[in-house]
Amino acid sequence: MVRVGVIGFGLAGQAFHAPVIRGVQGMELACILERHGSNAKAKYPDVRVARTLDEMLSDKTIGLCVVATPNDSHFSYAKACLEARRDVVVDKPFTPTMAEAEQLVRIAAEHGRLITVYQDRRWDGAFLTVKKLLGAGAVGKVAEFESRFDRFRLETKPGAWREQADFPAAGVLWDLGPHLIDGALVLFGEPDTIFAKALRQREGSKIDDAFDVIMQYPKTRATLRARIIAYAPSHHILIHGTQGSFVKYGMDPQEEILRSAKCPDGPDWGANWGLEPAERWGTLSRVNETPRKVETERGDYRGFYANVRDAIEKGSPLDVTPEQALRTMRALLLAHKSSREGREVLWTEDPK
Repeated sequence: MVRVGVIGFGLAGQAFHAPVIRGVQGMELACILERHGSNAKAKYPDVRVARTLDEMLSDKTIGLCVVATPNDSHFSYAKACLEARRDVVVDKPFTPTMAEAEQLVRIAAEHGRLITVYQDRRWDGAFLTVKKLLGAGAVGKVAEFESRFDRFRLETKPGAWREQADFPAAGVLWDLGPHLIDGALVLFGEPDTIFAKALRQREGSKIDDAFDVIMQYPKTRATLRARIIAYAPSHHILIHGTQGSFVKYGMDPQEEILRSAKCPDGPDWGANWGLEPAERWGTLSRVNETPRKVETERGDYRGFYANVRDAIEKGSPLDVTPEQALRTMRALLLAHKSSREGREVLWTEDPK
């Protein structure tokens, strides 16, 4: 049994970590670090609540710590946990700087501990479907890949740390960029160049609330987009290849459920978890063939923590390795550099 301590009980801790951990056989949510308030105790009366990190780490049976705090404290919490000989999961983005991310990877290696970053979107049904289609060569050689997250919220949240201009790693590129960039890197590897533009589209916005990132490969272009003013969302996935195209609308249903009152608690998430209705399946159009719907693979974020459990207990390979986490950090920082300097940047450039 892997006993887990979750540090932070804001949106990330409440919706994306605590319920997923409780849904994985062989894992126990043993402690939640909530410095103020009583949300954790109200939601999980059977789970110990700590007010300080020292208090959490005093329980020597906790082997895995999950850092689900604002971005500016990812490094300090992860470092302290690694030095206390605990394995660590850090919510994305890894850290605000490459130097901090590289230092955490070194510390983990020095102490023989596991460190990984929470890339739950690899377990989106749409992403699993795309991996399957590309693996089977369903569209031939890919010329164009586009993945986008569209939302609609006109109002800013001035009190939220994610929307404060002077807060480290604030803005939508830092928030959603790691998901989309990680996905492109998994599918296509390291690009030759990156061109990006972070945008402010809402009235009064002090941070970027939309972005375009173009990752250019020798014969493939991966375009990653996010919009917060998108009342009628566009496609979620678009792929053009030498043998056809694939287009899918609609986001994975898991996030909406995890953020709602219907959030599951325990291993039984139901037989229909992660399944999409047929009307949301993507369409595959192959050359000289009749277009057909492709059933979306079942999504299940529990796959991330099941892999971490097996890595700890059985020594299985991590799905999200430290090297991949650093690669995503490089791409994210290069995207910011490209937007800031208004030019295409090489993958080999210094990301600072």
